[in-house]
Parts: sequence; structure tokens; C-alpha cells
Amino acid sequence: MSTAGEVLYEVTLDVDAGLEAEYRAWLCDHVVQMLALPGFVDARTAEVVEPVPAPGRVAFCVHYRLRDMAALQAYFDHHAAAMRGDGVARFGDRFHASRRVLRVA
Repeated sequence: MSTAGEVLYEVTLDVDAGLEAEYRAWLCDHVVQMLALPGFVDARTAEVVEPVPAPGRVAFCVHYRLRDMAALQAYFDHHAAAMRGDGVARFGDRFHASRRVLRVA
């Protein structure tokens, strides 16, 4: 994949509804930490409305905009394990994350 041009790093989070308030607070801080990393430009967080989350679940989607693929690769190589591990350490298996990488057209 070419390293030129902006990319979106999309993270969709499926969370136990009993954790919603605590998870929202953690996610807000997590996004701030992500934006402090080199190459991250901005982020938008949204609650998923459609498809409707399963009963007892809430879902969020975060779009991180990065300068280019090289910045995203640097994140994967140097920061992803620690950033992902923080959520797992706090919430265990009570949430699930899926990720996509999108090139900005």
C-alpha cells in the first residue's frame, strides 16, 4: 500500500451496556492519548445507531485521521500493543474492538 495521502483508522467498539458510563469516560481519555501520538491529526467519536447493537450492548465508532500510512504503520509498530492493552486490562472481555483502515479519497 502506498504511504501517500491521509488515512482514516476506524475502530468500532462493542461494549457491555453495564460499562457504558465508565467506558465512555475511559474512551474520551484514550482518544486524547491517541491524538498525542505522532501523525494523528484529529478524531471523531460516535455512538453506533445502525445496525442496532445487540440487547445489553452499546457500540461506539472512532475515526482517527492520520497524516499518512507511514504514521499509521509507526503507530502499529510502536504504540498499538500498549494502547490496546490498556482497554483490555481495564475491561477484559466485556468489550470487543474491530478495526478498518481507509484511504481518504
